[in-house]
Amino acid sequence: MATQTYTVTGMTCSHCVNSVSAEVGKIPGVTGVQVDLASGAVTVTSDQPVDDTAVAAAVDEAGYELVSS
Repeated sequence: MATQTYTVTGMTCSHCVNSVSAEVGKIPGVTGVQVDLASGAVTVTSDQPVDDTAVAAAVDEAGYELVSS
């Protein structure tokens, strides 16, 4: 099992958290997504390490920006 934490900007409310969680959760192999709205931290748990570009694309699809991994 792999866990990676990313920083996302632009999230301001629970709807933002739900959008990011839903999009990142669609990535194959992802088993869990935890979002800390206050810090912008998005922790992704998966069966195998997830490609950072896939996470960035999912965050972008949700309308936010991945600033670091």
